[in-house]
Amino acid sequence: MSIDGIDVSHWQLTPDWSKVAAAGTVFAYAKATDGLTVTDKQFIKNWAGIKQAGMKRGAYHFFHPLTKPEDQADHFCKVVGSLEPGDLPPAVDLEWTKPDPDEWPGVPSADRAGLVLRFLKRVEESLGMRPIVYSSKVWVHEFIPDATALAAYGLWVVDVNSKDKPVIPPAWKQWLFWQHTAQGSVAGITPNVDLDRFNGSAGDLANISKKAAAGPAPAELPT
Repeated sequence: MSIDGIDVSHWQLTPDWSKVAAAGTVFAYAKATDGLTVTDKQFIKNWAGIKQAGMKRGAYHFFHPLTKPEDQADHFCKVVGSLEPGDLPPAVDLEWTKPDPDEWPGVPSADRAGLVLRFLKRVEESLGMRPIVYSSKVWVHEFIPDATALAAYGLWVVDVNSKDKPVIPPAWKQWLFWQHTAQGSVAGITPNVDLDRFNGSAGDLANISKKAAAGPAPAELPT
């Protein structure tokens, strides 16, 4: 059984969430924040619309390694507000983008995982739910060579090339969500949209907010 979802930002304009839900989309992640000050201009509408349509909802933050992690986490948590029963784990987006090509190389390799852990810990403390990590094998390999500590958090993996199952970064043993295309089409959304799958049953998805993201206790942060 495939548990299908999507993830959106302002690039998807104004989705008709009732049509999205009627098309069989079970869950949606919406971009909430970016760095220290940016709030996605569609987040508030998306956050409310997903819930109103009866879908599971999650929020994600685009991480910038040169900005203090705790401040980014506080910004994210302030925008999201609070999580309600049934909401999905908050997510941190770890990737390279062309506007900021020097951010990750600007931080020593040995410090990168620790910065992300500080963000994750702060979000978990503030929202009361363990976050998950959105990334790909290529991005992790290039920018966070030692991601072992991050594997204590569930993985939302990006792999738009595989068909049956995604290729995941070596630090993780399983995936929780899989973004399998960035060129999807869903009723109620005019532009292309990212399509995702949940690795489990409908019951697993319903209970995910109770047990948070699967995995051992978070690694100790460096002092």
